[in-house]
Amino acid sequence: MIWKPVNDKRVLRICRKKGIKSTIKYSNHGCTRQASNPQYIAENILNREFHADKPNEKWLTDVTEFKWYEGIEVHKIYLSAILDLYDRRIVSFVIRDRNDNPLVFETFDKAVADNPNAKPLFHSDRGFQYTNRVFHQKLVTVGMEQSMSRVGKCQWKVFGEFSNVNAITANALQAEKA
Repeated sequence: MIWKPVNDKRVLRICRKKGIKSTIKYSNHGCTRQASNPQYIAENILNREFHADKPNEKWLTDVTEFKWYEGIEVHKIYLSAILDLYDRRIVSFVIRDRNDNPLVFETFDKAVADNPNAKPLFHSDRGFQYTNRVFHQKLVTVGMEQSMSRVGKCQWKVFGEFSNVNAITANALQAEKA
């Protein structure tokens, strides 16, 4: 069979007409599942001031979902990470196949264990894991102040650190497979 070059706009038009959608592009339905009954909601103290003058002054956290396909089977993993705004380093991260409270709790516990004297402003969105009373109590216990943005305002996208998070995930996945 001889292949002819085809304009990508023509392909797009035909695909739209036939109802064919790409698995690469996705519709953005927000990135956070809001808690149905939030137990604790904090004010937005960070207020989009994504600059820190010293280490462990401001930490951001979020959970990111990654999908991949093996044949027609869809697989998902979730990355929970905490980022220090001072030098954009990842303070702690955990990768799991479930997006649940233990994922976030373990990420936080690792960050506190590695930085026992840190008392940063801890900023997240209003996802169900962060509005949990148990999580808020963890913050209070170690002396951190909690800050929250609105639901669906992903921190990684706001300050462009998504490539850093992707690199960590790729490295961690390669290490698990080896």
